[in-house]
Amino acid sequence: MHTAARVRRTLPSPIGPLLLEVQGGAVTRLTMGSPIDPAEVDCGDGAGEDVEVADRAERQLAEYFSGHRKDFDLPLAAEGTVFQMAVWAVLRTIPCGQTRSYADVAAAVDAGRASTLARAVGQANGANPIGVIVPCHRVVTACGSIGGYAGGLAAKRWLLRHEQAGGAELWDEAASTR
Repeated sequence: MHTAARVRRTLPSPIGPLLLEVQGGAVTRLTMGSPIDPAEVDCGDGAGEDVEVADRAERQLAEYFSGHRKDFDLPLAAEGTVFQMAVWAVLRTIPCGQTRSYADVAAAVDAGRASTLARAVGQANGANPIGVIVPCHRVVTACGSIGGYAGGLAAKRWLLRHEQAGGAELWDEAASTR
């Protein structure tokens, strides 16, 4: 069975290694919090466009983690249900340094059914395949506790502190590789 060409890279970050995947000229995955099998990572048999997008994503993530970027400007192609994609679109509208509750996101997706959708929003959040770039870490509980996070609660706390401090909690990529 032949799979389409893609570019996969492991990137360092202050919340642990990230696995970036680009296919078809768009970011399809950015995962964290679980061990990355080096045998699963290739530096690209993908098309030139995929390599270019991977380079841009890597650069933009380094800028974000160093406090010099608040928003990402990358083509994205996450696979999910219609509902999940609607939730992920709402997540991208949450400004850096701010949070929204699961109920707020549910209301933005479908105001008429918001009270019944908060749990489904949490599940869609947990299924987000492009963490950090699609900022599911900005969603908290109605009472303000941070809730869950697929990448781990320590990573979610770090991301929220980093954004709320306006990037003051800087990360030096060079120091992380020493």
